[in-house]
Amino acid sequence: MAKGKSLAQYVNDRLEALADPVKAEEMAAYMRTEMPFYGVQKPDRVPIIREIKKLYVPGSLKEYSDNVLALWSQKHREVKYIAINYADSFKEFVIPQAVPLYERLVREGAWWDFTDPIASWLVGRALLENEEQMRPLIETYVDDEDFWIRRTALLAHLGHKEKTNHKALFRYCLELAPEKEFFIRKAIGWALREYSKAEPERVRDFLKKNSKTLSPLSYKEGAKHLAKLGLIELD
Repeated sequence: MAKGKSLAQYVNDRLEALADPVKAEEMAAYMRTEMPFYGVQKPDRVPIIREIKKLYVPGSLKEYSDNVLALWSQKHREVKYIAINYADSFKEFVIPQAVPLYERLVREGAWWDFTDPIASWLVGRALLENEEQMRPLIETYVDDEDFWIRRTALLAHLGHKEKTNHKALFRYCLELAPEKEFFIRKAIGWALREYSKAEPERVRDFLKKNSKTLSPLSYKEGAKHLAKLGLIELD
C-alpha cells in the first residue's frame, strides 16, 4: 500500500494530477457517455497500472475481487478502465471462480469499451485455460437477455488462435446471426476474422457455406483477412 492510501484513492490522486478538462470533454463525447472522465488517455495511464501492480498485490481471490470492485465503483471512467487492467495484471486469479465478477462488470458497464477487454482478456483467458469447466457457462451467455453478455460469448474466443473451439464458435455465430443488433453482428465478424488468422481455410469454408445466413456486416468483417490472402473475394 502506498503511504497508507487505499488503491482507489491512489489511482484517483494520480489521475487527478494528470487531469485535462479539454480532453475529458472530448473523451466523453467520443464514448457517448455522461460518465465523467479525468481526460487522461491510455499512454498516461500505463505508468499508473504498472505502479499499482507492484504496490497493491492481492493475496487471495477475495482481495483481488475486492480491489477490482473498489476501482470499478469509482465515478470516473478511466478508473474503471484501470480496474479492468488491474484484473488482467494478475493472471493467477483470472480463473473460472472470478468469472462472476467479470460478468458483473460487463452487465454494469454495458458499453463496448468495457465489454470488449473483459470478454477477450478475462473471460476469454478463463475459457481458454478451463474449457471443460467454462463451456457450459458460455453456452448460457449465448441466450442471455443482455446483448453485451451475448457479445461476450463471441469475443471470449478472441486470441485463442488454433486452440479455438471452432465448433462452438461457429454455432454461436449462426445462432446469433439473425440478430439486428450492430454490436452482435460486428462481434460475429470480428471473432471470425481473428480466427481466420489461425485457420483461414476453415473460416473461408464456413463463410461460403453460410453467406446467406450471416448479415452482410458479419460476412464482410469475417472475410477481411481472407480477402488479403486472396482466399475470398469482397465486393
